[in-house]
Amino acid sequence: MILPFSIDLFFMNDILQAATERMSSIVDDRRHIHRNPELSFQEYETCSYIAKRLDSMNIPYSIIAQTGIVAHIGSGDRCIALRADIDALPIEEETGLDFASTTPGIMHACGHDAHTAMLLGAASILKERESTLNGIVKLIFQPGEEKVPGGASIMVAEGALENPRPEAIFGQHVYPDAPCGEIQISIGPTMASADELYWTIHGKGAHAAQPHQGIDPIIIASELILHLQSLVTKMRNPLLPGLLAVTSIHGGSATNIIPETVELKGTLRAFDPAWREQAIQAIQVHSEQLCAMHGATCEVKILRGYPAVHNHEGAATFAIKTAQALIGSTQVTDFEPKMWGEDFAFYGQHIPAAFWMLGVRPHDEQSMPGLHNARFTPDEQAFPVGVAMMAKAAMDWLSESR
Repeated sequence: MILPFSIDLFFMNDILQAATERMSSIVDDRRHIHRNPELSFQEYETCSYIAKRLDSMNIPYSIIAQTGIVAHIGSGDRCIALRADIDALPIEEETGLDFASTTPGIMHACGHDAHTAMLLGAASILKERESTLNGIVKLIFQPGEEKVPGGASIMVAEGALENPRPEAIFGQHVYPDAPCGEIQISIGPTMASADELYWTIHGKGAHAAQPHQGIDPIIIASELILHLQSLVTKMRNPLLPGLLAVTSIHGGSATNIIPETVELKGTLRAFDPAWREQAIQAIQVHSEQLCAMHGATCEVKILRGYPAVHNHEGAATFAIKTAQALIGSTQVTDFEPKMWGEDFAFYGQHIPAAFWMLGVRPHDEQSMPGLHNARFTPDEQAFPVGVAMMAKAAMDWLSESR
């Protein structure tokens, strides 16, 4: 086993040692799941595989939200939760790996295969030490992270955080921008809320040589796109992070026809919930009014996505200390908040939550394909760190009086 950073095996934390000894099993789990990816809310075989692995460890569990699993290790009045997501993306894999996806058009391009394998590895360590746990560790294997409304919201609605209710929840994500085995975590805002935006502009079709007889939705769409940017630059406090991006425009079919309609798609990202609500209201009103000014109508559909991920100060500070004790303070750095969306945020609306990043970029590379890329290939040497981090965070949390 080649560790992702320099550390003497003799002085290695016993939890990291246990994770390192399980490397083969962790990799086997990850590669099996990687070969057999399933899209959001369709993870039936993945759910079955996780259940069989839990059965092999004599860990009791229940299936909720159709393809989600909640398992329990330990007993007592206290509880801490660990979460992994299990779904894949609609991407055709281009890694060339011998364990590449066998399902055309679907790939684990966001590392959820690794997240699941690492939580199974942590489960093995925790089960082995079950008699020493000062409470219950709840393992949440969650479907549908990649698709609104987010599997986390459904898991919460179906009782994943009840019976017993965890004192806090921890999650992690592989991170290609950090060196293999490094932990990055921030306190406070970590990832943005993410809402989906859809517009259909209805104009009036006409011959392109007689524009006065029509209402051109392409011109209106162009004007609307530029105006929408002013909502972010002029209505938003510049000290508050936020963005609005129009990412798709479709309309027209020929060089000499003004089309009847144009469709736009985009996304709204924010950290501040008050600004998010203000922006949603402004998008609706301004879109309709601008189109009406030109004699057109506009249908605006705003699909509310995930809230912002906000790392609870106490839980995040605890996670930082855990990571430093596990791998050394030089391997634990601040995570620069991103405008990504992550449905782990739903758990944080109910209990203290902390979410960290696990570096998976090989040390001999300056960069690598990023998340949601068809060539994304995380370095498996980082996995024991992720396994140990989850297991140690749970054990240490329960061991401290609160």
